[in-house]
Amino acid sequence: MSLVAGLDVGTQSVKLVVYDPSARRTVAVYGQPLELMVGNDGSREQQADRWIEAVVACFARLDAPTRARIVAIGVSGQQHGFVPLDADGRVLAPVKLWCDTSSQRECDEVMAAAGGAQRCVELAGNPVLAGYTASKLPWTRRHRPEVYERLAAIALPHDYVNFWLTRERWMECGDASGTGWLDVRTRGWSREMLAATDPRRDLSACLPPLVAADFSCPVAHGVAEALGVSPTVRVSAGGGDNMMAAIGTGNVVSGMLGMSLGTSGTLFTHTDHPVVDAAARWAAFCSSDGGWLPLVCTMNCTVATESMAKALGFDAREGDVVMAGTRPGAGGLVMLPFLNGERTPDLPHARGSLHGMDIANLTRGNLYRAAMEGATYALRNGYEALLEAGLRFEAVRLTGGGARSGAWRQMVADIFGLPVEVPLQSEGAAFGAALQALWAHGRAMGARIPLADIVRGHVCVDPELSVSPIPENVADYRSHYRQFLRHLDIACSPGTGTQAGGMA
Repeated sequence: MSLVAGLDVGTQSVKLVVYDPSARRTVAVYGQPLELMVGNDGSREQQADRWIEAVVACFARLDAPTRARIVAIGVSGQQHGFVPLDADGRVLAPVKLWCDTSSQRECDEVMAAAGGAQRCVELAGNPVLAGYTASKLPWTRRHRPEVYERLAAIALPHDYVNFWLTRERWMECGDASGTGWLDVRTRGWSREMLAATDPRRDLSACLPPLVAADFSCPVAHGVAEALGVSPTVRVSAGGGDNMMAAIGTGNVVSGMLGMSLGTSGTLFTHTDHPVVDAAARWAAFCSSDGGWLPLVCTMNCTVATESMAKALGFDAREGDVVMAGTRPGAGGLVMLPFLNGERTPDLPHARGSLHGMDIANLTRGNLYRAAMEGATYALRNGYEALLEAGLRFEAVRLTGGGARSGAWRQMVADIFGLPVEVPLQSEGAAFGAALQALWAHGRAMGARIPLADIVRGHVCVDPELSVSPIPENVADYRSHYRQFLRHLDIACSPGTGTQAGGMA
């Protein structure tokens, strides 16, 4: 009768999923919204204590018998955030998030100190892109010197929640590979990248120990009381939201393409070896299951559709109705949806743009469709690089808020030319955290069941939401996608080194 809980600390909200593995059913799903602080310089920040308040609020909505049955908690968190802590574990400043582009100057400085972007790939598997954790430390040194002087420890968002839950500090390799400091090939810190980030001190002293994906730790006694759970509850290693979404959607074996349509858009797949690209066309991450997770990230996904809906005066949940009657290609409208700058392609200072407007196509339906198509085309462009690396896929496993749109599911199937499956559990990252907690708890109790077997037994797809490509639409989208690439080529200045792909 034991339950496991998964938390997802995201950009827009904290979500809690409580799962009954014996009955194979979700017992409860709760969410608590979060505030995002936006600056004109590209900064995107949150207060870490708001995460904790949201976690407590979610647990408070569970009845006492449910809380008493929880045996393990797993935490998923937005990647790349920089949580600066003093020697007593107090947060020193607002947390700079994954979508914060204000430290682009520092990205360039860190990479130059390491010997250039190519050298960063050689040292750690990844360059230091806009939003990565590494750039946020020299930004803090420059703009918040008093914080830098008191800095004693560095945490990622999910690490900080784990620290609050257990009063212990650790980091697992999946989320750590998004810092810019982890050598993904060896799963250890790159001393060269640490020194390039801050030559004034040994940054390794600020970083917690790295743990295996099946690690777990007891909850702190006072926290157990605050949440109303047993003091015997164990907290698993957790991981970045993309890594947890991979587990929660069943993407722990090769051959599956995971796609998350959230604030950011991501493509990811599981491999049993490091997959590093010399041109850094994808992020060469580790997974949170002991493997690797090559991942393409775009910084503008539901941001594009929600912003367009807001500008046109309707709720994005009405988007499918507004789009009714429109056709692939949006009547010739093409949107580059780079409202937050962009990571793939690497255009941190880019801005969104709309092309091809005329008196006939400038309708609400076409405008909204152009935003959705632009976000999907950007992911397709990243997909080309994965194909060129020799990876092959049989289906798309879709998650995130955009997966609730029937129009978007069909669009993904048509633009990628692959069948689309949607897991029954819509909160992929939180559910993945719960499944990792189940695995880690079992390990602590002496069980040796592989995570892939656990995932296979608990992740199910919803047959009513599965869709297949429509041949006519697939053919139409080939030409529309090429038009998107032509506009993208113009946006990519010669100095960026970005190459747009093609569609077979």
